[in-house]
Order: sequence, then structure tokens, then C-alpha cells
Amino acid sequence: MSVVGNMECSTFSKYSWLDFLFTVIGVCTFLFDVGSDLWVAKEFFLQGDFLWFGVFVGFMVLSSVVVQMFSWFWFKYDRELEGFEAKAASNNVLLCGEGRFKLYCWLHVLQLGFFFRHVSAIRQGFQVWWRGKRGSEYAVYMTHDLSMLRLIETFCESAPQLTLMLYIMLRTNRARTVQCVSVVASTSSVAWMVVDYHRSLRSFLPDKAQQEWGSSVLYFLWNLFLIAPRVAAVALFASVLPAYVWLHFLILWAALVTWAWRQRTTFMDSTEGEWLYRATVGLIWYFSWFNVTEGSTRTRSAIYHTFMAADGAILLVTWWWYRDSNLTQLYAPGLAAVLPLTYLLGLLLKGLYYTCSHPRLQSPTSQVGEDVIDGQEPLGPRPLEATLSSQLQNKRMADHAYYFYNSDPPCPAVCNTSRNQCNNAL
Repeated sequence: MSVVGNMECSTFSKYSWLDFLFTVIGVCTFLFDVGSDLWVAKEFFLQGDFLWFGVFVGFMVLSSVVVQMFSWFWFKYDRELEGFEAKAASNNVLLCGEGRFKLYCWLHVLQLGFFFRHVSAIRQGFQVWWRGKRGSEYAVYMTHDLSMLRLIETFCESAPQLTLMLYIMLRTNRARTVQCVSVVASTSSVAWMVVDYHRSLRSFLPDKAQQEWGSSVLYFLWNLFLIAPRVAAVALFASVLPAYVWLHFLILWAALVTWAWRQRTTFMDSTEGEWLYRATVGLIWYFSWFNVTEGSTRTRSAIYHTFMAADGAILLVTWWWYRDSNLTQLYAPGLAAVLPLTYLLGLLLKGLYYTCSHPRLQSPTSQVGEDVIDGQEPLGPRPLEATLSSQLQNKRMADHAYYFYNSDPPCPAVCNTSRNQCNNAL
């Protein structure tokens, strides 16, 4: 079920030069990441490190396939929306015609669908921002999809690759140039994803222009201080027990996917797409938390961080027990002290963010004066026709924005609108 169908859509985020800049930087980050990946893979192969080459390329292939699958599912879902093709054609959106459907299919088969989305977003954004043409809502729509795809790509590829590079450095006790470049590329990808994703979430708030950048900085810092110790702990554990890190991942991933299933996520429009989403959520949760269903997140977040803190402590203690004391004597005590403190600092910053900088979505039971997502009126049991406008809204990102900003369970009337009703109404 989708909750955005009952959101007020009268306030729409217009495409700006900053949106265009973020899209261009996203393309540059993507190309830099791909180029550095190919260079690292080539160096591994030429130096005879075939195991690391295989694992590294495996992360690249897995990430690409998953991202292409999401992109293709969303393309199919959008085509099924009433009037989407006609409206897209009237606004000169690239590859919107029926005759180009097969070409778009082949682009995804050839693992080029994600890159083509970047090209389409830049083209559409340039036409809207520079030439002043129509189609602002489609440009924003594309940037929101790209933000979600970058989130998926980052945790399917960049985070595992960063863990692998740190493991190799720890295992060999040295850092080569190519490894440092890969660490920089992966770190840049993670950092940009955090900033871009938060900006997309903020775009659904009607008062986003009045929000200070300090909230984004705080959001970035607490994510950085929570993700970095997690990646480091996994890498340290892998450096002493490399055969068991895969077992550790599979057990936790299966448990996290089950938890996502138990929360009855409804992000995708098809059963197979939803299971792909749940499997991806399990992978993301292995490194970082984000909410995937409506309702209060406090309990779920507390359970998650308590579990991950305990798991990280076990990984760190295991590494300390099995490490080579002679090779690690220079940095082991510092890491053992800094990683838990960094994670604790991340939790404190997260609490500070939610206390001081986090706008709250207004529900029917909320107090007057709280922020409302995508409109100036509170959510409530309003007729669907009265809450939808002729403008196009990216319901995928709107769902995540709702889950992120809403801390109170919505009333049943808000939750009973299915995604199919929303799509048909559009």
C-alpha cells in the first residue's frame, strides 16, 4: 500500500539550477567510480591477484544487475500510469515513445540503463532550466529516481568495495596507490549518496527553502560516523577470519530480509519487484539503517542500532583476539578505542538531529503548526480526487520521504489507499 496517495500535492518542487548541478555532479561521481573500478580490476588482474579480482568484479556485476533491475521495474511501472506516455511525449522526454521501448529494454540488458537515466536527466534538466521549456515535473521526477538508484548502487557496490580495500590493506599491511584511489572513489560515492538522498527527501517538504544547510551537515555526519565504524569492523573481522565473513554476512542478511518481510514493505508494484526490494534492504541494513514502512521508527531504530552495536563489538573483539600483535601494535589500540566512540558519537548526533533539525510530518492527530509533507494541510481521510493534482509526483521517493519524516503512525484512513489507486488516479 502507498501512503502518498493521500498527500497533498498542490505544492510542487520546481526544477532549479541546483537540481541541474546535483545531476551533473552525480554523473561525474558515477563516471569516476566506474573508471576507478575498471582501473583497480585491471591492476588486480595484471598483478595476479585473481581472487581479489574476482571478488571486486563480482561486486561490480552484482551492483550493476541489481540497479538495472530496479531501473527496469520502475520504467515498466511508470508506463502503466494513466497518461504517463502522453504527458511525457508532450514534454519531449527522451525515449518515451512506444517504438523505443525495445531499445530501452536492450539498454538495461547491456547494463546501460542507469547511465542512460543520467543522460536523460541532464538533457531534460538542461531543457527546463536553461531553455525554459516545459517539463519541470519530469526533470524532478528523474532526479528522484536517480537518487534512489544511487542509494542502491552505493550499498551494493561502493560499501562492499570499500570494505574489501580496507581488508586487503590490513591483510597485506600496506596500501598501494590503486587501493587508495579505490578507497577515495568509494568514500566519495558514499558521501555523495548521503548528501543527494537527504536533499531529495527534503524536496518533499513545503518549507524546504527555509531549512538551513546545517540539518544536511548534521545528517551527513551522523551517517558517516555510523557507517564508517561498521565498514571498519567488518574489514577487521575479515582480516583475521576471511572465510567466516561470508557466513556472517549471509546469516545477518537473511535475518534482515526476514525483518523487512515481517514489516510488510510495499515499495514496488509487483511481487517479484517487492522481493528484490526486500533483499536489497537487507543488504543496505547490513551497513546502515533507513526506515521502509510508515509508523514510528523509534522502536525499530533502537532495535537495529542495539543489534548492530552488539554485532560490531563481537567483530571487534574477535579481531583483537586473533590479530597479529606484532603487525598491528601501532594501530590496534587506537582502532579498538576510536571505532566504538565513533559509533557512539554517530548515535548522539543522530539523536541531536531528530531533536533539533528534523521536521515532523503532520498527521491527523498532530498539533497545528508542524511541518506537512507536500502541502500545507494535514493528512486525513480526504477523498483521493481532492488530494491529487495534474502534476507528476515520484511516489517512490515520496514514500521514503514520508517514512523518514513521519514519526507517528498515520490513521487507518490514510493507510488504506493502495498504490494501484494512486497510479490509476494519476
